[in-house]
Formats: sequence, structure tokens, C-alpha cells
Amino acid sequence: MFYLTLNVHSKRVIFIPKGSVSYIITYLDKNNYDMNIIDKIIIKSLGYAQSGWIDLKTTDMTKFDFLYKLTTSKAALKSITLVPGETYYFFLKELSSKLKIDEITLFNIYLKTAYKADGNIIPQTYNLPIGMKPYDLLQYLYDYTQIQYKKYSLKIFGHYDKAKWYKYLTIASIIQKESASKDEMATIASVIYNRLKKDMRLQMDGSLNYGKYSHTKVTWKRIREDKTQYNTYTHKGIPSSPVCAVEFASIKAAIFPRKTDYLYFVKSTDGTKHLFTNSYKKHKANINKLKKYNKKKKKKKVQKRKKHTIYKKVYKKSKKLKNLWKNI
Repeated sequence: MFYLTLNVHSKRVIFIPKGSVSYIITYLDKNNYDMNIIDKIIIKSLGYAQSGWIDLKTTDMTKFDFLYKLTTSKAALKSITLVPGETYYFFLKELSSKLKIDEITLFNIYLKTAYKADGNIIPQTYNLPIGMKPYDLLQYLYDYTQIQYKKYSLKIFGHYDKAKWYKYLTIASIIQKESASKDEMATIASVIYNRLKKDMRLQMDGSLNYGKYSHTKVTWKRIREDKTQYNTYTHKGIPSSPVCAVEFASIKAAIFPRKTDYLYFVKSTDGTKHLFTNSYKKHKANINKLKKYNKKKKKKKVQKRKKHTIYKKVYKKSKKLKNLWKNI
């Protein structure tokens, strides 16, 4: 009975692996919880230990409370989705908001612990527990991502070279930002490699949609003012870090580009695809076609707005006249 009153200090949210009671006891003992055969007997008498991230609700408790909570507690989980093409900046903001974590602390830990500026967390929906410490949370996301990257790399190359893999991720991140669909990813990859071979600057807007600029329209003013290595208009080669989170389709395209002689591409007028060419003359013609289309579209919008304003004024006047007629 005295043993059950001993004090246990723990993190509020802890991870319990799947497995037998003996395996869980060994795991906790290795993680400084000082467990033994008595704990095993008590857990078995209480039921089954929960697996996954569990919320103990407190950090100080008696040994009995701790063992009881192992069999009854469940973590409060929040679903958070990292969309392919999104940057770490907006994902961390969402993590901070949904999991009630101090934003500055989270960003500071990320900047100190992340391998690269971006691409350290694979895009998908995560079920994450509230109350998890920022460092543990990020470490969990990094570890999970590395497992997935290793799995992909072993399938393709038979080994995992982290530095080499992140070079592919960097190219994949530009493909991710530039592609209108998965179908054209390998074609965009071919343009990147063709330009690199010819020692041409990539000159791709997508590379400038990094960090907090993920959703910012790239203008000529921005191109002139951005002095970072993400500016592929002024810097040759690829950036030293991925631009965003990348899905497997874009990684595959970066590793297996389509064989083409394309050097240029621009959005089609309907915005559903890109028009590719190896001729600068044709490329300029495609740009001019798009500009004319956008100008025409803008003009129609202005005319529509003007018509709406005129109708509004006429309606107001007619309403005034009706009211005057009523009062006569």
C-alpha cells in the first residue's frame, strides 16, 4: 500500500506503445518511470494499458493514480492537415492555434531543430494531442517524416542519403508550387533540369512563395527586392532548402522527370494547365496571348461593375420618385 502512495512526476501527455503489459512496463522503465513487477500486476488487475498519446491531466500524482490513468486515459486529439504546397510558416501557426501552444516558442524551437527551412514535415492529416510539449511535438513530426522518406528512398534507390534526398525535395517543392495538376509535374521537372543543364536561371515564381510568402502574388517589385537564395530570377541553381511541404507525386517527378526539350512554360488562358515550349519566341507569344486574355477579362469585370452601379443609381432614383408620388 505504501508503494502505491509514492509520488510520480511525469509529462502531462505521454506516449504508450502498442504491445503486451510486459513490453509497456519495460518501455516506461527505460524512459525513467522506475517500473517493476508490482506495476505489471496492478495494471493487469486494472485492465489494459491504453496505447498512443495519452493525457494524464496532471504532472504530479501517486503511483496508483499513474497506473490507473495508464488504463483509463485517452489523449484529446485534434486533426490538423498539412496540405501539399503549404509552408512551415502557416502550418506552425495552425499548430499553435489548435493545440494551444505559444507561437513564438514553437517557431523558435522549429528554427533551432529543423534540418532545413522547409520540407521537414510530410503533408497529410495528423491527429495530435493537446498538451504535448512543443519540442516533443516537432520531434514526433520530424521522426514520422523521416520514416516515410526512408521508406520512399529505399523503394526507389535501395538506400537513404538524407542530403541527396533533400536536393530532390527542393526541386519537388518548386514543382509542387508551379504545377496545375499531377499530370504535368514530370514535364515541369523536365523544364527545371533542362534549364539547369544550360546554366540558365530557373526564373520560377513558385520558388518565391516560401515561408510567410506562401500565398503572396509574385510581382516584379518583389522579384527586384527579394535578395534571398529563393529568388531564382537573380540566383542560379536551386535554393538550398525546399520551398514547401511536398507530396510523393512531386518527389517522384523530381526523380523521374519526363524527357523533353522544353525550356519555358506559362499558364493557359483557362488556368487549368501550362503551355510548354523550347522556343523563347513561342513563349513570348503565349505570354502575350495570356496578357490579352487577362486584359479582356479585366475590362469585362469593370464594365459589369459599371453596369451594376448604373442600375443601382436608377433603382434608387425610381424608388425616390415612387415615394414622391405616394406623398402627392
